[in-house]
Amino acid sequence: MTLTLEQAIARVPFLKDAKNLKTSLLTGGITNRNYRIDLDGKSYMLRITGEKTDLLGIKRDIEYAANLEAGRLGVAPEVLYFIEPEGYLVTRFINGKHIPPEEMNKEYNIRRVARKLRVFHRRAAPLKGEFNVFRRVEMLTRISKEHQSKFPYDFDWIQYKMVEIEQALLKDPYIPTPCHDDLLNLNFMDENVAGEKGELKILDWEYAGMGDIYFDLGNFCHHHRFNDDQVRCLLQEYFGEVTPKNFARCKLMWCASQIHEAMWGTTQTGISTLDEDFQGYADLWFGRFREDICDFRYEQWLKIVAVK
Repeated sequence: MTLTLEQAIARVPFLKDAKNLKTSLLTGGITNRNYRIDLDGKSYMLRITGEKTDLLGIKRDIEYAANLEAGRLGVAPEVLYFIEPEGYLVTRFINGKHIPPEEMNKEYNIRRVARKLRVFHRRAAPLKGEFNVFRRVEMLTRISKEHQSKFPYDFDWIQYKMVEIEQALLKDPYIPTPCHDDLLNLNFMDENVAGEKGELKILDWEYAGMGDIYFDLGNFCHHHRFNDDQVRCLLQEYFGEVTPKNFARCKLMWCASQIHEAMWGTTQTGISTLDEDFQGYADLWFGRFREDICDFRYEQWLKIVAVK
């Protein structure tokens, strides 16, 4: 059962007895409701999670652990309380602004994101859950079929291409690493801090898990529709060099991530009661996958990543 805002606040020790507390609903979320809470000169963010998000494979205890680690490392807003068993998070509210796609595509911001991801990937404690894009697509496909969602006409071909990508990548398996796994544009904030430069923070850790760092890199790239030079900029900052192999792996994960995005939308068409065009979202990402998987270099990428 979903708690009301008042019920959730009553479960937070440092908020429950407050007399001059102010709340406001924040815009931008789809599956969750986010609230700003102001009290005694301090601001907090409370997220009340949406219904049936467990069917999307979200595990709130893992999200909490990931956000806790990211906050400790300066990558995300610090977690201040976790409401159990509902899995609601209270974090420090970030005063700042979102970075629009046309700004995120600039070299300065690409390098900032690469550094933040590298800090989390290298220094975060291991998480108890896995994020494997291929297993997640299989899971979302199963849930979608159970809820009579609509599949594209060429879904068999799409599944074949996913298997083809995974088989190539498995010839040089990845090392499971703490990852964010949902690096869309709205999940970045430029916090207002003292000095001329802001502090980049990454939000929304509900899909975090032990996964492939190239999923984070490819996911970030395709959400911002990077060109090849922008992809190389990200890889140069992250690895210190651009090689045929790290470029190929990033581009293949770019494609796999697009199918994950499409299947997220497909699943939502069957389970969500929200007034959102989830079918249109799924169709958009299936279409982008078809375009990008037909890159003339695709077969070459498959061969490159298979070499240890």
